[in-house]
Amino acid sequence: MSYLPNTRVGDMYELQLPVTIPPVVKTRVALFRTSADPPHNGHRSIVTTLGYQFDYVAVWASDNPWKVGQSPIGMRMDMLGLAIADLDTPGTVKLHPELSHPYTAVTLERARRLWPSAEFTFVIGADLVKQLPGWHRSADVIRWANILVFPRPGYGLYEEDLAELRAHGAQVAIATPLTQHHISSSTLRQGCPERPDEIPAVVQAYIQQNNLYPCPANSPTTP
Repeated sequence: MSYLPNTRVGDMYELQLPVTIPPVVKTRVALFRTSADPPHNGHRSIVTTLGYQFDYVAVWASDNPWKVGQSPIGMRMDMLGLAIADLDTPGTVKLHPELSHPYTAVTLERARRLWPSAEFTFVIGADLVKQLPGWHRSADVIRWANILVFPRPGYGLYEEDLAELRAHGAQVAIATPLTQHHISSSTLRQGCPERPDEIPAVVQAYIQQNNLYPCPANSPTTP
């Protein structure tokens, strides 16, 4: 159905029917938070995958209320920004420190103010599928965003856990990353990482400059 020309009557226009109203196309926004302690190539792979599937990818480092001894949030945000700075994807990828909050429901409230008409997808790792129904204000999280699950090394994806999440009303999908990286931040920050090549060079330089995750074997000793 095509638009019909309107007829001007004085200072007004007379609307000619029928008129086709174009559908509202919502911006598809992926929300990806990570502890980024430190960020590595696995994180880059996730963000790159999202950049090919969504219009906009918002990324940030966040404190996990269940973790202790994390590096300062400002440093983790800096490292994450460095890790994603050179990614080239069809969708826009941008660091959003203002979205950082320990509780996802609060993050989504902030995102809804930034993008009032967006369709949100919140990204989690396989290790969080079983935990999500017990999150603070989990009903709001499920109501405001779809859930996209990325596999994680050492964590299985079990149908009963996915079924429970869906029983709470969640729209859940399983992601296939463009590249697989069987590494975790916890392994890399425990000192003397066996696979430093999994940390982007710019992040590795930042780590060295700020003496993060020092390797005891490389520490100078006094005779």
